[in-house]
Amino acid sequence: MQIKNIEGLSVAQIKELVSQVAEFVYFPYTVSFVVMTLKRASSIYFIRPYEGKFKYSYKHVGVNALFGWWGFPWGPIYTIGSMYHQLSGGKDVTQAVLSDLIQNDPDADTSTYGINAMYSANQSDENPTYNVPR
Repeated sequence: MQIKNIEGLSVAQIKELVSQVAEFVYFPYTVSFVVMTLKRASSIYFIRPYEGKFKYSYKHVGVNALFGWWGFPWGPIYTIGSMYHQLSGGKDVTQAVLSDLIQNDPDADTSTYGINAMYSANQSDENPTYNVPR
């Protein structure tokens, strides 16, 4: 899934914005074809503290309203659920995305975890092990 609206930001800047009430959200939507109903999720959007969510959700509301109702019996049920999430601001996935970004941050200082070639005292240099705290 693609994350939109984070172009040019470092992980540190994203963490700072999240501390100022920014969040990551996605908008579920439903598409139905008479005998088949599909529940889908939009891309993940980074909503900055000063932005509104409607400018990211309106196209999903439109798709949901036009194409979600037509499947029987799940079309109307899934469409109503998707509309609820779209109109209430999307589904918040801030903690999961932030955790993943921090874990994969190339600028992170990993020296505190003993990953930079610190060998265990009970091993020879032939088979090094790392002192990673548990």
